Parts: sequence; C-alpha cells; structure tokens
Amino acid sequence: QVQLVESGGGLVQAGDSLRLSCVASGRTFSSDAMGWFRQAPGKDREFVALMSWRSGVIVYADSVKGRFTISRDDAKNTVYLQMNSLKPDDTALYYCSATQRIYSSMIYYRMTTTYDSWGQGTQVTVSS
Repeated sequence: QVQLVESGGGLVQAGDSLRLSCVASGRTFSSDAMGWFRQAPGKDREFVALMSWRSGVIVYADSVKGRFTISRDDAKNTVYLQMNSLKPDDTALYYCSATQRIYSSMIYYRMTTTYDSWGQGTQVTVSS
C-alpha cells in the first residue's frame, strides 16, 4: 500500500497559478501510475491528469490541457500538478492517487476504480 499526502491548495483569483504536491511513502516502487483527480461539490470525482511510471506516458483531461502540467521528482517521491490560468470551474477538492494495476490502454487510467491508494485531498478555490 502506498500512502499519499497532498498539499499546495488555496484560494486564488482567476488567472492565477498554484502548484499541488503529492508525497508518496510506503511501497512506492510497486506503483505503475499516479494520477490527479478532482471533485467539486455535488459532482462526481473526475480525472485531471496522470503519469505512467512504466511507459512515461502523460495524459490530461481536455478541460486542463495546455494549462496544467504533471511532473515528478523521484528523489523526493513527489508528484506535482502545476496549474496555470486557473478558472472558477477549476474549484474543487484535488486528490492524488496511485495504482499498481497495469493496463495496455491508457483509457483505464482515467477511471477512479483503477486506483488503489488515495490522498486526503487539498482544496483549490478560484474566485472570479
């Protein structure tokens, strides 16, 4: 099992930037991919971005493509989500996740059910 702790959320204005961090501990070597998801009040948890450890493939949701960047620092066991040009629609609780499952198609990594471990979430609020 992998333990995940997110940080970096906050209250910002539209157009501002934030960088979220996710520190992993435990059986980090067994993870195949890590992802970022978000959940707004009254809505389902939705995919934001993912990075495959095995293939190096990075995937973004259409709604954040060109504005968000996922990256990692192996020495720190940390995954980042750089968020630029934030919009009020980006307001949500952001979760970091990890999975040991291996799939041939990246479409499965967009699903919440693929992920074994989740952090507690960090709140991002964007005012207009």
